[in-house]
Amino acid sequence: MAAASSLAELRAKIELDLRGRVVSPFNYRDRNVFEVVSTGIPSLDAVVGGLPRGAMTEICGPPCSGRTSVLLSALAARTAEGETCALIDARDSFDPAAASAAGVALEQVLWVRCQNADQALRATDLLIQAGGFGMVAVDLSDVAPKIVRYVPLNAWFRFRRAVEDTPTILMVMEQEANAKTCASLVLRLEGRPGEWSETGSSSGGCDFLRDSMGRLFRGFEIGADVVRTRVQDVNEVMAINKFSSRKMGFESGNKQERVTLFKAATNWSEVRG
Repeated sequence: MAAASSLAELRAKIELDLRGRVVSPFNYRDRNVFEVVSTGIPSLDAVVGGLPRGAMTEICGPPCSGRTSVLLSALAARTAEGETCALIDARDSFDPAAASAAGVALEQVLWVRCQNADQALRATDLLIQAGGFGMVAVDLSDVAPKIVRYVPLNAWFRFRRAVEDTPTILMVMEQEANAKTCASLVLRLEGRPGEWSETGSSSGGCDFLRDSMGRLFRGFEIGADVVRTRVQDVNEVMAINKFSSRKMGFESGNKQERVTLFKAATNWSEVRG
């Protein structure tokens, strides 16, 4: 009885201390239902629904896997809606000219230029605690994976808790997924093999292009694997509940699906030696 009484007193004290800051700290809340917004890539939206607000999304993949393209598409989509975004650039590799060409409204983006992962994590902590951003993107893509692996797990938990119950989208770009269960959506990107074609031939005579060892680069595809998602669109859940009076259950956990994000084409050429 004494132990139960002490536990009740401790619980009451915690609730009193957190009053006004945390609503019902001991009540379970379903964190699988979020408002989602477009990634700016229709084929990706069709599979994952979009980027969840008030949650962390991890975009991972090796170099040349399309991470920057997804980042710029998301920034363009958010700034087009008049939202202010923050980009925390861990290695100062952001290209404003490319972002502007992709449709990003640069006047609505706070660009935080860092020199290492530690500076980037400190800046992330400050910005998501401050609030007011539609999206906070943390680009750790150019940081060596062995360094990002040593980011303490409690840092990811702190970031997740800071954006909960806010309209902020927290997007983390990495070569490997490291946030574990702190991320509500994890996408792994990959660049698929390029498509090459032999150069054209003429009807007669000597054709320099035909007789050379050249090939034309026709294009390549960027694909994404949905490694994990616990995201349910709040609008879909409300629609289901509207037409059903029985208790609905939603499956969470891994969702192994693959989607082709886009296909790029160029007029580059390769000369084989």
